[in-house]
Amino acid sequence: MARDLPAAQEFYRAVLGWSFRSTSLGDEFSVGLVDGEAVAGIGALASTLRTAVAWTPYFVVDDVNAATSRVRERSATVAVGPLAMKTGRGALAADPDGAVFGLWEGRIIPGWSIGKGQGPARLELRTRDAFAAAIFYGQVLQWAAEGAPGGTPGLDVHYEEDRVNVRDDGRTVCSLRGGAVGSAPDPRIRPRWQVSFRVPDVDAAEAAAVAAGGEVVAPASSPPTGREATLRDPDGGMFTVVSGH
Repeated sequence: MARDLPAAQEFYRAVLGWSFRSTSLGDEFSVGLVDGEAVAGIGALASTLRTAVAWTPYFVVDDVNAATSRVRERSATVAVGPLAMKTGRGALAADPDGAVFGLWEGRIIPGWSIGKGQGPARLELRTRDAFAAAIFYGQVLQWAAEGAPGGTPGLDVHYEEDRVNVRDDGRTVCSLRGGAVGSAPDPRIRPRWQVSFRVPDVDAAEAAAVAAGGEVVAPASSPPTGREATLRDPDGGMFTVVSGH
C-alpha cells in the first residue's frame, strides 16, 4: 500500500523495470508486470489510515472468517477486516511478535507464484523464534510438517537448522528465519515479512533507487545464493533485490 500510487509506480518502474495494469479492484489498485507476468500489487493507502507503508504478503485461505478466528485464538491481532471486495474477501493481521500479513479468500491471479516465473524470488519472515512462528502460521494457515495429517495438500513444512521452509510440491514458497532464542530482543529489529524481487543487475537497481528518491538499507553483497541488496522506497517500503536465484 502506497501513499501516492502514481509516484510509487514511477519508482518501481525505474528501479525494477515494472509496467503496470489496472485491476477489477478499481483505479486505486494496480498490478506490477515483468514481461507481461504479474509480480506484485500496489494499492493506494487511504489518507485517513495512519499506517506504515510496507510490502505485505497475503496468504490464500478457504474461509477468511475461520482464519481470522484462528489468529485471535492464538493471542494475535486482526487489524482490518474481513472486508468484502469485488473479487473476494480480505483481512490484515499481525502475528504474536508483530509481523504483519494478510489473508485472502477469493479469486487470485492465474499462474502467480513465489520462486517461479517472474514472481517474487523469495518471501521470508525475519523473527526471533522461527519455530514458534512456524507453529503459529501452521495452525492459522493449516500448514503441516512433512508427513503429518491435516495440512494443505501438496504443502509441507521442513525444519532446517535455524529456519523453517514451507514447500509447495517440492518448491520453497516461503521461509521463516529466527535468531538466538535465548538472547535479548534487539529493539532495532522489528519482526517482519521481507520480499525479494529479481533484477538483472543488483548494483544498477541500487543506484536507480537512490536516484529515484529511495535509500539503501543494506548495500549490495554476494552471499552464496547470489548478489542482493536491501532497499527502501520513498514512502518507507522495504524490499530486497536479488540476482542469481
